[in-house]
Amino acid sequence: MKRIEAIVQSDVSKQVINEIRKSGVGGVTLIQSLGQGMGERPEIGGRQIEFNSVDVILTVVHDSEVKSVVSAIMNVAHTGQKGDGKIFVTNVEESYDISTKEKSTKLI
Repeated sequence: MKRIEAIVQSDVSKQVINEIRKSGVGGVTLIQSLGQGMGERPEIGGRQIEFNSVDVILTVVHDSEVKSVVSAIMNVAHTGQKGDGKIFVTNVEESYDISTKEKSTKLI
């Protein structure tokens, strides 16, 4: 199993989630957040903005689904501009359902 964590601009997060769901993923978590990358900070009203509004989208998928989910995220979130976001894919060793206390790969 793999955990996919995508940090995207807030204005595209709902579209990204819709596209992820089209690829067959059942569960998705959305965390509204603030972030800053290495680029220059924009100015609004003469004041430099310290953080951008970003969303973190999390999901856990079978290894065979990683490529389609990453493609779905890229297709929606990519503009070619700095600040489009990042995608991280990490291994998930175990998963548990708290309500049933079940350990299983069926949870995803």
